[in-house]
Amino acid sequence: MTDSNSTTLTDLTNSLTSDPKTWKNSPLISVTQISTSGLLLLFQTAQSMRTLVRTHGGDNRLQHRVLASVFYEASTRTSCSFQAAMMRLGGTFLHVDGGKGGNTSASKKGESLEDTIRCLECYTDVTVLRHPTTGSVQRVALGGGTVKPNLNLTLPRTASKVGEHPTQALLDTFTIWDELGLSLDVTDGDSKNEKKHTGQLVVVLLGDLKHGRTVHSLAKLLARSSIKHELVLRYCAPPSLEMPSHVKEYVEKFPNAKQEEYTDMKEAVEGANVLYVTRVQKERFETVEDYEKVKGAYVVDTELMDSAPSDMIVMHPLPRVDEISTDVDSDPRACYFRQMENGMFARMAILALILGAP
Repeated sequence: MTDSNSTTLTDLTNSLTSDPKTWKNSPLISVTQISTSGLLLLFQTAQSMRTLVRTHGGDNRLQHRVLASVFYEASTRTSCSFQAAMMRLGGTFLHVDGGKGGNTSASKKGESLEDTIRCLECYTDVTVLRHPTTGSVQRVALGGGTVKPNLNLTLPRTASKVGEHPTQALLDTFTIWDELGLSLDVTDGDSKNEKKHTGQLVVVLLGDLKHGRTVHSLAKLLARSSIKHELVLRYCAPPSLEMPSHVKEYVEKFPNAKQEEYTDMKEAVEGANVLYVTRVQKERFETVEDYEKVKGAYVVDTELMDSAPSDMIVMHPLPRVDEISTDVDSDPRACYFRQMENGMFARMAILALILGAP
């Protein structure tokens, strides 16, 4: 139960702007919190973090700050990139493995999530949380009186219709903006890339679109980010794994965004600027038989790349299974490892902004 003073997600819509003060001590639990000017601030800060790491390795602006890394499900890239981001800026972290095989969480003894977070708050300055229970992150982040107001939950994960992965969507959109030379419809919103994108922005979302929180958040963020290009989102998924209706209904609110549905991968990539690939998530299926029916439905290989646009970039949130052939890795259009590196830069920017040290 939340009290009458609880903040709602609606209250936070467009609350993160170009003013760094709006980011300080704010929770980050949905892409809907970020205005277009706030998106540009994040991108520019991420670019400065990239320069910082490549020239000096980092700095000490977050010295003596401690991150609580609390993961109730498996994670490699998200947990490690947040931890690396914190250390690159002079801070440190405590990691809690709350999953079934973990041994650092008192949840096995029956401790509530609220109590776990409140205890960790006694030792740390910012919290990154991944939890599988529907509504758990919003409840902890926004519930009035449960934890002190300046607790920051920067990574939500809910196994429900509202499931998002906002920091992944932010790093993905940063990668697209940076790689293609996009323009945001705000002052100085152009990417610094020498290549400047013109015309439509055609983004193909391929694979398991039903369970993929990354594509849910990315579709929402691209639709609402006020890019200076007509946006075309092409959904290409096996039967039963189509993009959920609640995501499509959200995108429909934005007149600059067009949605198309495909089943043929080769048709979907014609004229595309971005191919965003997701794995079919075995852990989300009730039976192995259901998984086997759709496993390997789409495979991005050199044959597909030979027929794809010469300037189309290929992205993937990783991990991959067999949906992108390793033969594609050497293609300069394959930017998924650059995308992973951008994840650290974007999360450095997020931590610096939320902790008031941009």
